[in-house]
Amino acid sequence: MTPPSLPRLYLITDRHQTAQRPLASVLTQVLEAGGRFIQLREKDLTTRALCRLARDLTPILSAHHAQWIINDRIDLALALCTSGVHLRTSSLPTAVARRLLGPEQLIGVSTHSLDEIKAAESEGADFVVLGPMYDTLSKRMYGDPLGLNILENACRRSRIPIYAIGGVTPERVPELRESGAYGVAVISSILQAPHIAQTTKTFLDLLA
Repeated sequence: MTPPSLPRLYLITDRHQTAQRPLASVLTQVLEAGGRFIQLREKDLTTRALCRLARDLTPILSAHHAQWIINDRIDLALALCTSGVHLRTSSLPTAVARRLLGPEQLIGVSTHSLDEIKAAESEGADFVVLGPMYDTLSKRMYGDPLGLNILENACRRSRIPIYAIGGVTPERVPELRESGAYGVAVISSILQAPHIAQTTKTFLDLLA
């Protein structure tokens, strides 16, 4: 079952990939273009620094009624009243996160196989991110690209939405959607784009 109003474009932040533009400015452009689903994923920050960044961004996100979740930090998801949390398969088990967060918070899980998707689904995840779909430097640590056949099989067998990740560009959105992906998760394709708002609108139009 798809959670109500779950957007199809899922932007994952990395302030090191914004072409030296402030993350707040980049997110403002994404939100003004219609992006409404953000994961704050600044893994190198200390807890205090991450908390400070999240608080700085909250007014921008709230003003656009965006859903935003924090990477891996259930404690900060609770402390900051985020829309939820995004977990790795090596994080605290999804079932435990669900007990801590309650039924209303979103839980997403990064996955790399059908078995991981089914495990996340059975433990109460609302959605999963599956990848890498294509070869991309940032995802090579997770192995070879999975490809569209694995995505199509996973989407047929999953009851929760699957976001495709890894080398996703606007040109690739149609084939990902045809393979069954609910949406796409992107980092550099938007954060590094010369024209952030225009690129965001292109993604949103293709996903509509």
